[in-house]
Amino acid sequence: MKNLLLLFCLLLSPYFSHAQKLTQTLRGTVVDKVTQMPLPGATVLILNEEPLIGTTTSLDGEFRLSQVPIGSKTLKVSYIGYKDAFLPNMVVNSGKELVLVINLEEDITAIEEVVVTAEVEKSRALNEMAPVSARTFSVEETRKYAAAINDPARMVTAFAGVVSTGDGANGISIRGNAPRGLLWRMEGVDIPNPNHFANLGSAGGGISILSAQLLSNSDFMTGAFPAEYGNALSGVFDLKLRKGNNETHEYTFQAGFLGIDGAVEGPFRKGYGGSYLINYRYSTLSMLSQLGLIDLGDFNTTFQDLSYHLTFPTKKAGQISVFGFSGLSSEIGEADRDTTLWEFDYQRYDSRFYANTHLSGLKHSIVLNSKNYLQSALVFSQLQNGYIADSLSTTFQPYRQFNERFIDQSVLLSSVLNTKISPRLHGRSGIYLKRIGYDFLQRYPSPETNEMQTYIQSEGTMYTVQLFSQWNYAFSETWQANVGMHYIRLTLNGTQSIEPRASIKHAINTKQSISLGYGLHGQTQNAGIYFTEQTESDGSKTLINKSLGMSKAHHWVLSYDHSLSPYLRLKTEAYYQYLYSLPVSPDVSNPLASINFEEGLITEKLVNKGRGRNYGLELTLEQFTYNNTYFLLSGSLFNSEYQALDKVWRNTRYNSQYAFSFTGGKEFFSTKKEKNITYGINMKVLYTGGFRYTPIDIEASREQQQIEYITEQTFSLQNKDYFRTDLRLSMKINKKRTTSTLALDIQNLTNRKNIQGTYFDLESEEMVESYQLPLIPILSYRIEF
Repeated sequence: MKNLLLLFCLLLSPYFSHAQKLTQTLRGTVVDKVTQMPLPGATVLILNEEPLIGTTTSLDGEFRLSQVPIGSKTLKVSYIGYKDAFLPNMVVNSGKELVLVINLEEDITAIEEVVVTAEVEKSRALNEMAPVSARTFSVEETRKYAAAINDPARMVTAFAGVVSTGDGANGISIRGNAPRGLLWRMEGVDIPNPNHFANLGSAGGGISILSAQLLSNSDFMTGAFPAEYGNALSGVFDLKLRKGNNETHEYTFQAGFLGIDGAVEGPFRKGYGGSYLINYRYSTLSMLSQLGLIDLGDFNTTFQDLSYHLTFPTKKAGQISVFGFSGLSSEIGEADRDTTLWEFDYQRYDSRFYANTHLSGLKHSIVLNSKNYLQSALVFSQLQNGYIADSLSTTFQPYRQFNERFIDQSVLLSSVLNTKISPRLHGRSGIYLKRIGYDFLQRYPSPETNEMQTYIQSEGTMYTVQLFSQWNYAFSETWQANVGMHYIRLTLNGTQSIEPRASIKHAINTKQSISLGYGLHGQTQNAGIYFTEQTESDGSKTLINKSLGMSKAHHWVLSYDHSLSPYLRLKTEAYYQYLYSLPVSPDVSNPLASINFEEGLITEKLVNKGRGRNYGLELTLEQFTYNNTYFLLSGSLFNSEYQALDKVWRNTRYNSQYAFSFTGGKEFFSTKKEKNITYGINMKVLYTGGFRYTPIDIEASREQQQIEYITEQTFSLQNKDYFRTDLRLSMKINKKRTTSTLALDIQNLTNRKNIQGTYFDLESEEMVESYQLPLIPILSYRIEF
């Protein structure tokens, strides 16, 4: 650790030189938030600059500000008949132009608009129809939050009600729900799990496939989300992609302990307006193991990904964009060929795990007229997931113990119409049609005979249909309501769900508001569950879970928001979720329930007769960046329980009951005037209750030579509290035409041994504790030019 800090300091030394005043171009487009019509003549000003820097938009709604000094800027955008928009903390660097798309909201009255401070605006979701349990997050946050490593799923663990399910992956439990209840969206359409090392049915993985280079400001929701979002129970990541620079070719390169990362962007040709943005990344986590920073055993762990966003504007037919990503990840392990080193059973296995994800999308956006904006998309995606494991005899003869292969190929067609009837009333309606092609195989030894048995072997197609319509009406400047309906149908078995959604918001005054939201939400089961096979006495096979219905949940949220100052905000939310139609075991003595599945795949028969309830109170105190300092303090007290067929209320696996986090940071500058060199220190502290687990009957496990649980005590035990401190040290150097950043992220700064779980090892016949990741320093260097 001392050597790494010394290396960090040595790398800083070449940059201590005389500073010079550097500038960059800031440009963009100002449009109507609903219809996306350009707004000519809008005023764009950079606040707190002397002399004043400002301009007005052209007939196409475009603006350009040249010779803008580098640093953090606040923009004010004004247009007659619209509310002023404030964009705080816009970071201007010398290495890249800052290109923005600014959405203005029409004022519903003829009197002077209510001006909301820039910092309060930042707390709102980009989606104006989500007044509760929603927050926007920026790319800058995913970069500067300690140990977030440009991963949105790791970054949001700083938010109230969000708990990580493990250090080694980015799965999250939201308000006590299972991780698979999360919905991922990108550019307005549902996408497959965009993470490396993802298992079938999971919503997380080892690390995000999507590079922060492609992302723009996006939304994250934790409950009672609007009608446009379906097939999810716990939360939504609504990701937006930025466009490449359509005037200048720009490049970004990053290298570090996690691998290399490169991005290119620019115009297709001069004067056209179209652009490309492409990012490639290659990493070998084995490098961390070779450096002694993390113990991966004998596993060779690698991943690589490619992501892109291409835009093609036309004169009259709107804009066409092509976007997508591909991620390849694998983990190959070989047992040591010296049997004297086999202390535990798992050490005698050869294994190979792979997870590959691909998505390609074609989107068309067009402004039909001054009232309507249409966006349509066609998306192809494929998930490939597999695991093969062989147990070696003492003579190294392999015996197949597990063979799993899952392929999911999908085609999604969507069309969404945004309509503005008047400044008071606007709506959004759409349709999503999805074809799912599947090819599943799962084989492992039967617990009774110890012979290989096929539990899933199926291929075919199924479809989902989703329809929605939602409308937002402003009764006045202080009252507004949102109502909508979502419909989803699974053609495989004809199950369907009609889901009303509604919310109302009241601004008590310019500093305080209160909101109430409700939603009924349904989610289909993981595809692998539907195709679990059971062999009958006559040798025929039956799909025992094909008729399973959807899991459902009622969400109620009461929210109070108070702006204590222009830079300090307090928010509290109380919520209650009632879950029903949860898949559980048909055996009254078996408390198995899908609400506890992290990855959503089992091979037992299930019925939709389970129930659950999550309720809690959340508090967030946040200072948006002011005087180069920010912090986010969040706390959550909650309870998460479920019932199986025995009608006994039990803890869910994710009922940690409390979660607290502190995230903060400060920037320092080399000089007060030029600010060419910026030093950053960021810290994140997490403290949560431990997850629940079921005690193991040790004597029965020894006798049966397989793990036997005490089922009547399911999830009655709790792991020790989880505590972790992360630290990020960074230095950003702006030179003429380049911006470089050197950073050291240290995960688990105190090297605390947080428990991952407790299991029974069949080889030693003893209980063994496994731990989460130790202290891990990650050094990286990024240059933009």
